[in-house]
Amino acid sequence: MTVRLQYGTTAKVFHWLIVALLLVQYPLGWLMPDIHRNMKPGDAMTWHISIGIVMLVLIVLRFAWRLAHPVAPESSLAPWQRVSSEALHWLLYLLVLVTTISGWLFASLRGWSISFFFLTPLPMLASENPTALRAINHWHQKFEWALLILIGLHVIAALTHLLVYRDRIVQRMLPG
Repeated sequence: MTVRLQYGTTAKVFHWLIVALLLVQYPLGWLMPDIHRNMKPGDAMTWHISIGIVMLVLIVLRFAWRLAHPVAPESSLAPWQRVSSEALHWLLYLLVLVTTISGWLFASLRGWSISFFFLTPLPMLASENPTALRAINHWHQKFEWALLILIGLHVIAALTHLLVYRDRIVQRMLPG
């Protein structure tokens, strides 16, 4: 396995597709009506869960791609920056994964029938356990906020490298 110095086109496409989906997913999730007992999912929920499933697939593929096509840490970074960058990226992968799975579990345990982009039914669990639903919803919301905070840290770090250090770290992931 060869360690590269730059991210390839596939890694960049995965990265920017996930960014684009997150930019849609967060506002969609926040603008949906609150979910109450015996409520049926609307179109917004179908879109939200469908996008979440796409993100889940993309993050798993991105993770597999990163394992198979590693990129060397930038040699100009201080050791603490290399370690914190690596930790932040692994936490981002983990949080996208658990956030999407917890969202699917929440919808699934409600006994809802939801289709993938209105085309084909998604596999769902059928168990309306109010205690489990509250717990999963609680954790889904915590994961959302933790993910948003980590995304913020990631963006701040990228902007710091771009505007303060001017060390071309960000260019490794930019299209082109």
